[in-house]
Amino acid sequence: MSATAAPKRPDQGPRLRSVALPAEHGGWGLTLEPGLLGLLVAPSSAGFAIALAAMVAFLARTPVKLALVDRRRGRVLDRTRLATRVALAELAVLATLVLIAVTTAGAPFWAPLVVAAPLIGVEAWYDVRSRGRRLVPEVAGAVAVCSVAPMIVLADGGSAGPAYGLWLVLAARVATSIPHVRDRVAELHGRPEVPRQSVVADGIAVALAAMAVGVDPQLLAGALAVGAVIVIQRASALRPTPPAVVLGMRQLGLGLAVVVVTALGVILTSG
Repeated sequence: MSATAAPKRPDQGPRLRSVALPAEHGGWGLTLEPGLLGLLVAPSSAGFAIALAAMVAFLARTPVKLALVDRRRGRVLDRTRLATRVALAELAVLATLVLIAVTTAGAPFWAPLVVAAPLIGVEAWYDVRSRGRRLVPEVAGAVAVCSVAPMIVLADGGSAGPAYGLWLVLAARVATSIPHVRDRVAELHGRPEVPRQSVVADGIAVALAAMAVGVDPQLLAGALAVGAVIVIQRASALRPTPPAVVLGMRQLGLGLAVVVVTALGVILTSG
């Protein structure tokens, strides 16, 4: 090897990843859960297209946000151009998946998306102002993504009551988990926690879970699973916070547990 190393060429890989991959690691699980729950309860080709479209939309949010933020600030950088190209490619894939879902669905499924639209608007408003990491847009965006589950059920010809009940269960899981994770991350970084915020969030989660059971008694197992998540999180808050990676894996496990228990409750009590 030469004593004088040749100058390194700029690595384009990290630059591409920075505009193409979301920085919110927890968002992967929160986007996966509604699609998985919907498919477990009402599997269909249209449902699969909807679930996949949700993942693509999650990916597209990052380049779209970067492009809009840069243009709002009156600048067009190399990052802006790259983000725009990636966004256009992913939006094209998203449009294709939506077309597949529409043409293969057994019934209209757009109503939950219409209900979720204001929440998506709230998240987008914060995103273009580089404030997407605040509590309000995080919760609004996550609850909006939960609309994927009822859309999948409706696309398979399911009734509206149970479909929206699934949304309530997932919204309850989001309502309790996001404030909890924010408090734990704040502790890791030496920032002040907001314990009252988590207590209020747990109360909202209990109310949403109870509403889900009121809408469809088959969702009792899912509501109990949300209650178990609250208890586990309250107990874990009494111990030192683990590294962020461990915290994220725990949340992924809890979310998947809620999905599986909810789906089993519906499947075993149906018919």
